Amino acid sequence: MNPNETISHLSQQLRLREISPVEITRECLRRIDALNPALNAFITVMADSALDDARRAEAEIARGNWRGPLHGIPISLKDLIDTAGVRTTAASALYKDRIPNDDAPLVQRLRTAGAVILGKTNLHEFAYGGSSLISYFGDIHNPWDQGKITGGSSGGSATAVIARMGYASIGTDTAGSIREPASLCGCVGFKPTYGRVPSRGVIPLSTSLDHVGPLANSVTDAAIVLQAIAGYDAADITSFNIPVADYVSALKEDAKTLRVGIPRSYFFDDLDAEVASALEHAVNAIRTLVAEMKDVQLNIPTDRTLQAAESFAFHAENISRNPDLYQPETFE
Repeated sequence: MNPNETISHLSQQLRLREISPVEITRECLRRIDALNPALNAFITVMADSALDDARRAEAEIARGNWRGPLHGIPISLKDLIDTAGVRTTAASALYKDRIPNDDAPLVQRLRTAGAVILGKTNLHEFAYGGSSLISYFGDIHNPWDQGKITGGSSGGSATAVIARMGYASIGTDTAGSIREPASLCGCVGFKPTYGRVPSRGVIPLSTSLDHVGPLANSVTDAAIVLQAIAGYDAADITSFNIPVADYVSALKEDAKTLRVGIPRSYFFDDLDAEVASALEHAVNAIRTLVAEMKDVQLNIPTDRTLQAAESFAFHAENISRNPDLYQPETFE
């Protein structure tokens, strides 16, 4: 099996029964077993239940009951997303033995889509940081250079995707926590519109600012995962009741109708020279594909009072009762 396969291609092989969900799940578990001791991308590996998921998917596909492009595809979840009967720790001693009774709605949707859940990925404790060096379960290492950071807070998810310990992962993003590790590790990270993916059953950083989204090896794969998890959740106060688009089909639309704005002020300030060069190269490539591109001005708020207040409100009781169970940097 080629570990560099994309979900979009692999799903067709699975549908045609040219490859087995059990086979690809075993290979992902083999890679986790071989690579995780050095990379520390996973906190909990759900090997037995993952193989059960894979066998179920194999039997369903054999009966012609194909659920869609995630059916039989092994993926992982950032370990602040609730999984029934499996610990969800937020990478903290405070929750090291916390076992939810229910799956988060987005996990239910992934299971309905037939995805195979491999396990729970490591993160910056309580998603409160951008290095993924702060975790009760140890720091996460960049798969390209273990002496480098992965970015955070979804560092384990990005590492798992790039090291091919699964074909996608679900992360969260409040102030860059999907996009930064995707950038530092070299995969696709997508932060959907606020309220597009339900955050109920996800341990919050800042309820008004939290987003849930995919990390994957291609834009198409990210769209496939988003298609499965997007949609309204009536029990989630952050969820919006608007129709879910066909994200995968939208990728086939002609980009020549698009107008692109580039907000250089703030975003392009103080860039490393190599990053600036790569960014200009990308901008020039996009310019050849779209109808119009121009610089735009955006008002960029930098006040983090809301995030700090909401984070403190969630943690205040535990901070007063169990301060020693927080990593020092998080507690500070």
